[in-house]
Amino acid sequence: MQFSRIDTTLDNLTRRFVAERAGDHWEGKLSSSALSTATATVALTLAHRRDHNARYEELAVQGAAWLARTQNEDGGWGDTPRSLSNISTSALCWAALKLCGPQSGDSQQAQQRATGFMKDRAGGLDPNSLTRAIRNRYGKDRTFSVPILTVLAIADLIGEAGGGWRRVPQLPFELAALPQHWYGRLRLPVVSYALPALIAIGQARHSRQPTRNPITRVLRNTAREKTLRRLEEIQPVNGGFLEATPLTSFVTMSLIVARCSDHTVVRKGLTFIEESVRPDGSWPIDTNLATWVTTLGINALASRPDFPDILKPTEREMVGTWLAELQLQQEHPYTGAAPGGWAWTNRPGGVPDADDTAGALLALKSLGGPRPNTSVAAQGVRWLLDLQNTDGGVPTFCRGWGALPFDRSSPDITAHALRAWWAWYPDLPPDQQGRIGHATSRAIRYLRKSQHADGSWAPLWFGNEGVLDDVNFTYGTAKVLSALAVLPEKQADSAMLEAAEAWLLDAQKAAGGWGGAAGVSASIEETALAVSALGSRQRRRTTTAPSRTLEAIYRGTDWLIQATDEGRVTEPSPIGFYFAKLWYFEQLYPLIYSLDAFGQVAALLQPEGEQAKGSPGISK
Repeated sequence: MQFSRIDTTLDNLTRRFVAERAGDHWEGKLSSSALSTATATVALTLAHRRDHNARYEELAVQGAAWLARTQNEDGGWGDTPRSLSNISTSALCWAALKLCGPQSGDSQQAQQRATGFMKDRAGGLDPNSLTRAIRNRYGKDRTFSVPILTVLAIADLIGEAGGGWRRVPQLPFELAALPQHWYGRLRLPVVSYALPALIAIGQARHSRQPTRNPITRVLRNTAREKTLRRLEEIQPVNGGFLEATPLTSFVTMSLIVARCSDHTVVRKGLTFIEESVRPDGSWPIDTNLATWVTTLGINALASRPDFPDILKPTEREMVGTWLAELQLQQEHPYTGAAPGGWAWTNRPGGVPDADDTAGALLALKSLGGPRPNTSVAAQGVRWLLDLQNTDGGVPTFCRGWGALPFDRSSPDITAHALRAWWAWYPDLPPDQQGRIGHATSRAIRYLRKSQHADGSWAPLWFGNEGVLDDVNFTYGTAKVLSALAVLPEKQADSAMLEAAEAWLLDAQKAAGGWGGAAGVSASIEETALAVSALGSRQRRRTTTAPSRTLEAIYRGTDWLIQATDEGRVTEPSPIGFYFAKLWYFEQLYPLIYSLDAFGQVAALLQPEGEQAKGSPGISK
């Protein structure tokens, strides 16, 4: 290994990341999304038909043209321009082109190819085949299957003249009229953050195909106004539910269909959609992940031996102030979350969650200097402790909401919470330290139980399209190993550590990189995560280092040096999940993950007590 190339790569990665800062934080850039573009196009088309708004028509036409340009060769679409085609996104794009595609040659050809793709994937174009294919993809979880079927019903693709509505399952929107703290006990057929879709789509289905049961019909008619008020209460001031174009579009189009087109929720939703469009006519899956990428980046910079020299004290204070001010200080109207957490974005549609709260706590610790803001941290730590489930794991948004995929406990999020708790442990009062000790024991038991027999863990919000069931074992295992490696020795479980380390070593490809699992094509993100985890484990090892681990770290580092052209280029891969397994990629992920990996390697190579050799000279 040429150690000078490590310094050069770390220098280039650091310079590029620091240059991406937008004032007091980082914003990054999410990939454009065919799914977002399709749903926005449908909502705008329905709005244009309602009031003949030329701007809506223009945006819808641009969206349809973008879909036609980005169609995959097989006639389908993936969630990003770099994703494999899937039936869900392709169904939405197919419907969008049918509803609003300009009658140009390109659009007609795209519709024909999409029709062929859907026929092949669904086993036919008859309403029963299409409905069955969509429902089979998601099983019991109706978070996304029902919205897709709603769009197909709007486009008359699962039954003509409105007949498709009987194939759209009725969502129990009337339950949203009950007190919010009941939701977790009701076992709703959608995940917690899909409440707006439950209300709006449920009302659309009820409006178009009401139940024959007179008692239920009266109940739903009675609940309409109250649940609409609930929907209005939880809509952010900018109109964007979760800052997500798909969710906002589903709500908007459903209310138009439900004959509520003049409702304030529709008007604000359309404003959000209009303001979120990109110059090329596409929409991203979400506005930005500003909080998430800022905290990831700060924590990556902090892995460097010379982190205090990278940002001036005034710059660190500026970023820390920005981050501390984003901590929610009131109960969240959407999920009912207590004060103290952080969302993934600085925009009004964000919802506090465990992963971003843990990341913010770690970043504040790194930025805090000699007198960290312990009151902010104590509140954040308490928020995470209160979120822990009875199984010992930590969920994303709401404690004990249910067993649907994106609401249950997750190993990677649990590991992140562990890191945050112990980073602040020395600064907290005895009673909170006691809670951390108890919570850690429960979390370790959960991680032990959720670890697979081969030593790996499956994450929640990240995946890999090349792995069976889209699971990204490398991400999950690396994140948990990184957390366990920094826990106090008496808290760590050596058997779990050794099994996870062995899994990562076995999953490394011959060329030195990692994919989402053994035998899967390598990516910058996954290789960097694995190198970082093994480096963190190696730095804190109390016994003699296995030569195999060091060799794996060096081979992975060499692979990253080649793949990034010594840190000059970091092409992103679609490894991120949004809700309901919607793929995305983020431009800063490979840059941040690589920065963290090379920081860990530089610290590993640095003799104790000495300044890192060849530390990059970042201009002040």
